[in-house]
Amino acid sequence: MTTLVVGASGATGRLLVEQLLERGETVRVIVRPTAQLPEHLVDHANLSIVRAAVLELSDEELARQVAGCRAIASCLGHTLSWRGVYGSPRRLVTEAARRLCRAATGSRSEASAATAESPPTKFVLMNSAGVRNLAAQEQVELAQRCVIGLLRMVLPPHLDNEHAADYLRQQIGQHDTCIEWAVVRPDNLIDEEQVSEYEVHPSPIRSAIFNPGKTSRVNVAHFMAQLITDEETWRAWQGQMPVIYNRESK
Repeated sequence: MTTLVVGASGATGRLLVEQLLERGETVRVIVRPTAQLPEHLVDHANLSIVRAAVLELSDEELARQVAGCRAIASCLGHTLSWRGVYGSPRRLVTEAARRLCRAATGSRSEASAATAESPPTKFVLMNSAGVRNLAAQEQVELAQRCVIGLLRMVLPPHLDNEHAADYLRQQIGQHDTCIEWAVVRPDNLIDEEQVSEYEVHPSPIRSAIFNPGKTSRVNVAHFMAQLITDEETWRAWQGQMPVIYNRESK
């Protein structure tokens, strides 16, 4: 199975690529021309690298990159700098999700005209525990709602994450014949060398603002790889917005 990963040069994205390659998957990545990937990944026989800004690719080129991919994973995020937070594109995550889903839908429609019907493309989006799943009627205390409201006004990346999740939840929905999705919501991200025990919940079990947990990037990558490669895991979380925590953080 081929998986397309965008945001593959980021701290979590490169770990996801590594996890997928270790499982014997074929991986295609789209990274900026100046992005750096570890040498042991660059030279891997099952990895193909497209050097381009994902939103600068034409619809036709994006369709070519999506063609033949059984899954798409987005680890895109905004660089923690003034330009990264307040510069363009302000809706990087949302626009990439929208265009990739549209490309996958078009590619699958063309393929099904000539071959037997194939299963929907999996779309796995890395997001944030601070983004609510409104479909699950998640309860959030007033103080946190006030802080989140402020974040929407002053930090465009938070609003981008919300819009990206809403796009999958509302526009793609639960019954799309071409796209199935899952939104992975880690809490406070930390770096660890090895995969450790972690917990996955349908909704947050603690306040992402006032009582955040910890989630190692390598655990996020492991869970995303599980979603992509393990059908039992996918069926358990498809169409949902699971929240992931390191077990020892409780």
